[in-house]
Amino acid sequence: MSKTMTRRGFLRTSAAGAALAAAGVVGYAEWQSGRAHADEGSAASGDVKRVSTLCNGCSNECGLWVNVRDGVIHTLEGNPDNPNSGGRMCGRGHGFAQMTYSADRLTQPMKRMENGEFEPISWDDAYAEISEKLMGIIEKNGPQSFAFIRDPRPNINFYAPRFTAALGSANIYTHGAACNLSLQSAYKHTVGGGFSADVENAKMIMFIGRSYADGITPASMKKLAELSVNGDAKIVIVDPRFNNSGHLADQWVPIRPGTDLAMLLAMSHVLIEEDLYDKSFVNDHVLGFYAFKKEVEQFTPEWASEICGVGADTIATLAREMAQAAPAAVIEPSWRAAFGCAHQNSFMTGRAVAAFNALLGNYGQKGGALITSSPSLGKLPASKFPEPPAAKGTRVGNKEYPLAVPFMGTNLAALKGALDGQIKAMFFYQSNAAKGYANPKVWEEGLGKCELVVDIDVQMSETAMLADYVLPECSYLERMEAVYTLGGKKHTVSLRDKAIDVIHPETRPADQIFRELSAACGVGKYFDFTVDELVEAQLATVGLTVDELREKGIVELPTSDFEYGKVPEFATPSGKIEFYSVTIGRAGLSPVITWQERKARPAEGEFYFVGGKQSVHSHTMTTGIESLMNISKDYHLERLWMNASDAKELGIAEGDTVEISSSEYTDKIDVHVTERLMPGVVFCPTHYGGSSPYLKQGYGFGICIPNFQPFDMEPGTGATMSQEFTVSIKKVGA
Repeated sequence: MSKTMTRRGFLRTSAAGAALAAAGVVGYAEWQSGRAHADEGSAASGDVKRVSTLCNGCSNECGLWVNVRDGVIHTLEGNPDNPNSGGRMCGRGHGFAQMTYSADRLTQPMKRMENGEFEPISWDDAYAEISEKLMGIIEKNGPQSFAFIRDPRPNINFYAPRFTAALGSANIYTHGAACNLSLQSAYKHTVGGGFSADVENAKMIMFIGRSYADGITPASMKKLAELSVNGDAKIVIVDPRFNNSGHLADQWVPIRPGTDLAMLLAMSHVLIEEDLYDKSFVNDHVLGFYAFKKEVEQFTPEWASEICGVGADTIATLAREMAQAAPAAVIEPSWRAAFGCAHQNSFMTGRAVAAFNALLGNYGQKGGALITSSPSLGKLPASKFPEPPAAKGTRVGNKEYPLAVPFMGTNLAALKGALDGQIKAMFFYQSNAAKGYANPKVWEEGLGKCELVVDIDVQMSETAMLADYVLPECSYLERMEAVYTLGGKKHTVSLRDKAIDVIHPETRPADQIFRELSAACGVGKYFDFTVDELVEAQLATVGLTVDELREKGIVELPTSDFEYGKVPEFATPSGKIEFYSVTIGRAGLSPVITWQERKARPAEGEFYFVGGKQSVHSHTMTTGIESLMNISKDYHLERLWMNASDAKELGIAEGDTVEISSSEYTDKIDVHVTERLMPGVVFCPTHYGGSSPYLKQGYGFGICIPNFQPFDMEPGTGATMSQEFTVSIKKVGA
């Protein structure tokens, strides 16, 4: 593939790039009640206020400058000093700002009645009823009968654990079981924590299932585009699908889903067998190398080729090329993608990625794998911010899934707890578990068995539809949140600041909701402060003021000790990279990194299934945004991808409607016939199939992938195993 293609040329050639470009110029002509703004070139209608904040379109928290005219959002732009945005915004970031003015927003608290319909309820009555029911449940069943699941954001990362602990419960979870729990847990137990790829300095980089052009962080996309255009590095995409980052790659390696582990083990075999690994690094920093060496003797490229569908010569060549480029060579750590939570071997795959990078000796090296630190805010004054006592119980799921990263836990364990009657009350914060975390039928059953379900959100999601009470938060542009810190080669602190006044008077920010709800529950002493006071106190611990941060948008802290060439500390029990782990062995998995099959394999006439993201959506969260959904509809982004040879064999043509079936579900969807997909595999985006009639833009558009997914959990971590199913395809009318 030519390395002379420019980034602009890449965007022109990619359908996702075209959609991204369209999203990037979404008009802001009408925000509210038909109110029109002047065009950029015309006279201003009022003074412009410039506010620094953080995007909420996904979990990247990119830094933004918001220009407000006459109290209304006028334009947004990326903060050039923010390491995630790098001065840019992606399409979904532009689009998600429109949530503030969406006609589909929640505007008042809602209560589900006995007939299943929702009716408005006052805040005071909602607090009174929720607190009475919640405290009654805790008094009767103990605090461990209450669980809280949240999508991590600056405010909720502070308030939700505090609220849960104040009530005596240890059951606090993130969305991680349906995101990247498997790989983060693998990295935790292999190298001590997550790592990043030094993309801009790499001489060779391999992406396994990860696509910067589909799951966008603007700065990451810019680095990859520049690396490609400069032509100094080899970029390899390992993916069943030629994803939208493939246009920037030198080589696409199609692979059967869930078999990446076989390829990684065979590549490790080549490095060891041909004496290409970094012996000095391994001798000094690896535990269990000789057990691993003996284990991979059997995992030859020929063996792996039969499993993963990649040629033995290709596997061996890639391993040798990586060794030649080392230590400025790296397998990128990925995110959700191929092994974040996809298969029963995702945890083992993550271990193999970490191990292969260790064989290259690339940890801490320029162009390699970087383990950096994160900044810590100082302790808050106890007189104003008293800490609730630690919960006495053990979080549900910890015993059964001991390898899950503590910060995340596995929310599916909470679901199982609801199903078996252990969990009686469950709270959610902007966490659409019932649509995207596992099979929706199981979530509906589990939440139906709870005595109390409360959802805090800005829109009436499918999870909100199953709640007893829905508490409406104002949009991210209408609220201030707790201080946000970002680690890496540099340490920074930034702030999601309030850009405009609250539009709907019956919506409230999360900090106010928790302050008032905790008071109703009798634990208000732990929340007797405003978010302004919290932010001021947090910043004081690092010698900053709110005014300083507002002026600059982001401030670098002089605390990072990162230095190229310095081998990082590995926060494992041994202090080394663990190719052999006693902890993992005690959890019932192989202590040494080895081969593990994916669980579901296609029978005759069936297909592997792959799901994934698109650049204009963040899972189900953005499918209520009109401009973003218009892109999806205009470009038919909901379609099922099928390889051209498979389509021909089944008599399927472009645009035909097919019936797709798994062991759990059957639905219909139109087909996109393409050569950008490995034969025997089908692909479908995971954002669509909305079933909440309150969210009109996404309602009934496309299919809901979790419907097809059996309810199951990865051993050790409790991750959702989101792609452990196969499907059959039949042309409608055939």
